[in-house]
Amino acid sequence: MKRKCTAVVLAAGAGKRMQSDVAKQYLLLREKPVLWYALNTFQQSSVIDEMILVVGKGEIPYATEEIVNKYGFDKVTAVIEGGSERYFSVWEALQVIAKRSECATGQKEPGYVFIHDGARPFVTEQILQDTYKAAAKYGACVTGMPVKDTIKIADEKGFAAQTPSRKLVWMVQTPQVFEEKLICEAYGKLIEHLPELEKAGVTVTDDAMVVETMMDRPIKLVEGSYKNIKITTPEDMLIAEALL
Repeated sequence: MKRKCTAVVLAAGAGKRMQSDVAKQYLLLREKPVLWYALNTFQQSSVIDEMILVVGKGEIPYATEEIVNKYGFDKVTAVIEGGSERYFSVWEALQVIAKRSECATGQKEPGYVFIHDGARPFVTEQILQDTYKAAAKYGACVTGMPVKDTIKIADEKGFAAQTPSRKLVWMVQTPQVFEEKLICEAYGKLIEHLPELEKAGVTVTDDAMVVETMMDRPIKLVEGSYKNIKITTPEDMLIAEALL
């Protein structure tokens, strides 16, 4: 029996590298906001049951009216404000999910949480299907692809120190999918120990790292797509246009 799946769509970034006054998730791509594409895939998906949209400070009215209501994304059950860092934004969404689960009646099994960057417009139903199956089997998985280029590990002086085997190196994408209880507990520990981690110079860059670090759990890698790019710079918008 399929468990409930909630997509946390992160759209709170300022997008400084885009060199635009408009946040990258709201830039128009073929007359639709970049954010529309991921939300539309989740809306149409047989995997995703609901969405929580996390937006920037002061953007809740705009995102609600100009994105959610305008395009009829009725799977969006909450539009919330994110934090100063990505992990704070995820934490805000997880607290909403946890509160609902505690109040839910008749929910025998905890669901799965799909955490996705709103600036990745080309997530597909196949990716959602594949990650759901992997999460059901392993409890935690992330979308990614093997790298095409040779990777060099640099030393502190900028010289090549190591060349890892290319077949072992992946570029990580989203969605990243976890059992609800696992990801909520992992982030709870992260927030609790954040001062210690910062003091030790540990930088958390994705959700898988939170689970790896705080829960000591292996993460299954699931092939996504080389088209599942994240729009970060003006050049990425040109690539996205070409992909469309």
